[in-house]
Amino acid sequence: MVVDDARQGVTHVIRGCDLFEAAHVQRLLQALLDLPCPVYRHHQLLVGPDGKRYAKRDRAETLAELRERGVSAQTLRQELGFD
Repeated sequence: MVVDDARQGVTHVIRGCDLFEAAHVQRLLQALLDLPCPVYRHHQLLVGPDGKRYAKRDRAETLAELRERGVSAQTLRQELGFD
């Protein structure tokens, strides 16, 4: 993953807080391989009304679908801890 990110010129990695612990391993690999280190940001997980987290692998509701349902950008920002 870190090699792919470097080749693609990734400068920022935004992930859920459930992946926070993996970031230090990736930073170590980047240092050992002399690769650029992107900025990492870990946000709170968004969960649906059922309490289950939104995940691609579960075919969760998309951002477009959330918007269609009337969830505002402001609400999402608050849930992610940006406001």
